[in-house]
Amino acid sequence: MRNLNDMTAEDFADLEDTVFHITSLDPRISLQLIEVKKLGSGERKGGAFSLLWQGPSEPVLTQATYCLSQTAIGSHDMFLVPVAEKQAGIQYEAIFT
Repeated sequence: MRNLNDMTAEDFADLEDTVFHITSLDPRISLQLIEVKKLGSGERKGGAFSLLWQGPSEPVLTQATYCLSQTAIGSHDMFLVPVAEKQAGIQYEAIFT
């Protein structure tokens, strides 16, 4: 498992278009990573960045910490915020500073 604190925007850019599973919910929900965006300087090595996922229309998740799992990086707790409702479903964002 990768250390989430050491990961950069470049690490996640390699995972764009892959599926992450929220394993802290039953049934688990799948989210597709659709965008990795650099946000400038930050306290973490490589600078701040945001991750944007596309999820299903239902259920709509509340702003909270969820355990996300992805094959290449393992399972990690991430704070997700619903940021948009699109035709394809709900989009969620996590920001790393």
